[in-house]
Parts: sequence; structure tokens; C-alpha cells
Amino acid sequence: MAFPEGFLWGGAIAANQYEGAWLEDGKQPNVTDVLVGIMNRDPGIAWNEETGKYELKLNPNKAYLSHTAVDGYHRYREDLKLMAGMGFNSFRTSIAWGRIYPNGDEEEPNQAGIDFYKDMFSCMRELGMEPVITLSHYETPLHLLTEYGGWSNPKLIEFWRRYVTTCFTEFKGLVKYYLTFNEVNALFRMPFVAGGVLTIDNPADPTKPVDSTTLQDQWDAYHNFLVANAQTVKLGHELDPDCKVGCMLTCSGVATYPNNCNPVNIRVAMEAQRNNVFYFGDPFCLGIVPTYLKKRWREDGVKVEFTDEELELIKKYTVDFFSFSYYRSTVVEAGVNLGGDTSGLTGIENPYLVDKAPEPWKWPVDPDGLRYTLNVLYDRYHLPLLIVENGVGLDENLDENGTIQDDFRVHYIEEHIKNVAAAIDDGVDCRGYLYWGPIDVVSAGTGEMKKRYGFVYVDRFNDGHGTLERAIKQSYYRYKEIIESNGACLE
Repeated sequence: MAFPEGFLWGGAIAANQYEGAWLEDGKQPNVTDVLVGIMNRDPGIAWNEETGKYELKLNPNKAYLSHTAVDGYHRYREDLKLMAGMGFNSFRTSIAWGRIYPNGDEEEPNQAGIDFYKDMFSCMRELGMEPVITLSHYETPLHLLTEYGGWSNPKLIEFWRRYVTTCFTEFKGLVKYYLTFNEVNALFRMPFVAGGVLTIDNPADPTKPVDSTTLQDQWDAYHNFLVANAQTVKLGHELDPDCKVGCMLTCSGVATYPNNCNPVNIRVAMEAQRNNVFYFGDPFCLGIVPTYLKKRWREDGVKVEFTDEELELIKKYTVDFFSFSYYRSTVVEAGVNLGGDTSGLTGIENPYLVDKAPEPWKWPVDPDGLRYTLNVLYDRYHLPLLIVENGVGLDENLDENGTIQDDFRVHYIEEHIKNVAAAIDDGVDCRGYLYWGPIDVVSAGTGEMKKRYGFVYVDRFNDGHGTLERAIKQSYYRYKEIIESNGACLE
């Protein structure tokens, strides 16, 4: 197999799905703390007529599992030892912005949050794992939305600069790889979570979902994300010259196939790639705001303007590497509206993909799509690539022997890793494969525990009960073999 020496083998999680302790040691709520699944368009906030502001108002009939999650805040040392037991040389997690700056707009950071992450990252290094750290993984402090409207407000760039300056300074020498905004190209599908946007100057009609933000708000957020991303690269290089700053996009949309060779459908597939991936990838990696967006802005009836100074900043400070998630492919044709979930875009069923994940999610499995995606991204951007999410969620429970025979997960990772090797053989500079998620966490899309991704089982269930004890699944041992052989056991 074509995996180079030093290839990063590991796994990936997010603070909001793993840590719990949602109000512990000074932390305040973030956007995911008020949702049960990020596809939900009914966050636990309400407009207060007296104050003229949105305020926290959780639904008592919902189970907000992320508030406890799998108690990673108190159990990360034992969990990281389990990861090291598979031979991980890297591990991705996120910094919950609200642990460092609880409301997001404070002048001084919260020392308890800094100490927590310092200890976690030190523990990774002691166990031989390179920390791969996401600065913002669907964890914008809620206060920044309810007080300022979120990322549509340019004030967030200032708050963000303060936050990342603290991270680059405090974690210098511990973290080499930073990712800026997790799957920020899902901005228009999930504006409240991925975009951190909330319309506050003209509250939405009560008959509409709370997160019904205007297109102008969303495109304003786009503008501010591009500026903030470039500033992050600049700050990272200045404050910690040894660190690398990359972007992180959901790239299942790259593998968007035309339904047939009708030239119209070829163009529709191209436009889907542009509108769902490249409109962020091009400025992050090439330093250009794409000209094809002018048509989209005109159709959306919005005004988006960058100053000459902002365009110069975006051009000069492009990312050091490109990291992404890939779960599935999709098929499109003219006249078909693309949907989407946390797996990626959803269009027409592909009759050539007979392999599907088991009930109830039934994602089409397309390992060749990962090879295709790697080639497209490398041909376009010529940057080192890092796969930081690829995995399959299954409905699982322990058998009478206290384990789980997760043969489908083994099949899934083997086929995808083979295609990573094939892409490297094609000439792609792929530096790592971080499986999502190596330990069961709260599902991002559905907010439940039933959808399990891990090599390690966690005893917790959708109604919130469970011991939180960990148990090893059979896939744990197979991934360990793959890592130990640097992929050679798959030949």
C-alpha cells in the first residue's frame, strides 16, 4: 500500500458531542447546547418582548444529551489511552470557544478552560498522538448570536481574533495542526450552527423556525468568515511559526455525479460542487473570491462587498493544508433540488451503489467517491490533504459476551482506506486519515446515542440513562492492525 512514513492515523471527535459538562468551570452555552441534533431548526431560545432579546429557553420535553454527552470532560485520560491502544499517532478534537471565553466577548480568558485543554493536549502528546485541533466546531457561544446576531456582525471578527490569539499563545508547543471553522460550507444548510447566525434586529415570524435568517445575513457571515480565516492564518504564523493552519470543509459534495452524460446535467453537477464546496475552498486555498458568486448574489438579491484591504489579506494568507470530511456521494440532474443531511448532499439514488449502511440510516457507501474527491481537491488546490472525518453510524448494542461484532464498520473503513491508498498512488499528497468518531459520542445530526460510530462503545442511551462505561468493539482490533502495518495488511 502507498501510505508514506509519518502518515497520520487516528480519529476525530468534537467537544460539543464528547465533553459534556456544558456549564462547568465557567463555560456558558453555545449553539449546539440548545439543539437536539444540528439539523433541528427549533433551538431552545425564545424572544423576550420585555428585553427585546432572545434568551435561553430549553424545551422540557427534549433530552439534550450533549449537556452530559459521554462525560469526556472528566474521562478524557482513560479514553485517550484507549485510542493509543489502537496505535493512534494523531487525534482530532475541538476547543469549545465558550470554555476559553464563556460568552465570547470578554476581555480576559477563563483560566479553567485553558488549563483543561493544556492538560488534554499534553496527555495526547505523552501518549504519542499529534493533536489536530479545530478552533470552531459548531460551538459559537450563544451570547454572540443573541447579543450581536452572530457571524453576520463584523464585531465577531474582533472577538474571534482575541480567542484564537489566546489559543495560539497558550497552546504553543502543544498543538501543531489547527483547523479554523468546521464544515463552514454548510452555512446555508445550517445557518444557526454552521454559520453561527441569528437575525435579531427583526425577529422571525413566530410561525417560522427561530433560525430563519435572511440571505443577506448569511452572505454577510460568509464575508466575515473569509476575513477571519485569513486573519487566523496570519496570527498563527506570527504567534507560533511552527504551527500549521488549515481549513475544514464538508466535501461529500465534491462527489456530486451527473445522472447521465447530458451536458446540462454535467453543468448542474459542476455548479453543485461550486455552490457547496468551492465557494469556500477557493478563497481559503487560492486566495480569491470566486467570480461565479456574482451571479448567485444577483439571484439571491444580496449585496456583498470586500474592501481592497480585505481582498489583499485573503490573497496573502491562504491555508497551509486542506482538511475535510467525506461520508457519501450523490447524483444530480437538472430540475432536481438537492437536499442534505450531516452525511452530505442528497439527490437522486445511485443505482450503481449497491452497498448501503444498515437500517435506519442507509447511507449509500461509495469508497471510490473518496478517491475521486481526493484527486479533485488536490488537482484544484495543490495543498496537502488531511481526511479528518470518515465513518459510519450503526445501531448497536453489546452481545452476551460484552462486545460488538461490527463487521460492516470493518468493511467500511477497509474499502475507504484502500481508496485513500489508491489516491496517494495517483499522486495525491494525502497526509492522514482520522476516522469519525473512534469512541461513541452524541450524534451531531440527530442528537442521539443510538447512532454509534465508535471502535469503543459507551453505555448511554437516547433517554439519557446508562453507566457511561466503555467497551471495545471488534473493529478496534482491525483498525489497530491497519495502523500497525501502515495499511499493508489491506493488500
